[in-house]
Amino acid sequence: MRALLNRWRRRLVQALLHRMVFGEASQGQALPHTRIAASSCIEHEARLQLADHVYIGPFCFIEASGGVTIGEGVQITHHVSIVTHSSHRAQRLLGRAYIGWPGERPGWIAGPVQIGPYCFIGPHSLLEAGTTLGRGCIVRAGSVLRGAYPEFALIAGNPAVVVGDSREGDRRWLETHPELRRHYDAWAAGRDAR
Repeated sequence: MRALLNRWRRRLVQALLHRMVFGEASQGQALPHTRIAASSCIEHEARLQLADHVYIGPFCFIEASGGVTIGEGVQITHHVSIVTHSSHRAQRLLGRAYIGWPGERPGWIAGPVQIGPYCFIGPHSLLEAGTTLGRGCIVRAGSVLRGAYPEFALIAGNPAVVVGDSREGDRRWLETHPELRRHYDAWAAGRDAR
């Protein structure tokens, strides 16, 4: 009996809390093909700019006070954190004076995060303040990114570095499915492939 109750409990929670639903809005624009998991946390949502066809999976954290831009077709898997500021140094330097400190706090780091179209962000990755990804990047699981990364970079590590080119893997798939070349070439070149 207990197993049956647990199964029904899991189904109920999944149906009510973890069901992915298409349709979001960003900056006054309807995004009918964008999905954000209900379990993800977005702070300063007004500073988050989304394109359509974006997927943000379960248990992600996006702190957008400094501005976060996510391009079309981006997939952010699960347990990914995106932050636009880091206050831990300032907090340690100032101690109790941190809260009432007048002006710029020493050690405060801040900057927008930009993710280009059709990037993939693997699970348990962190994008720190000031990170920019060009279109078509793949971020391997557990990577910690800070800085600018070029288009089509395959990125891994802590600290993250470019370890390859995502087009190499894409090329193998396109050889197997040549009918997809038109769609791939359109987004890769920044054009619409309808």
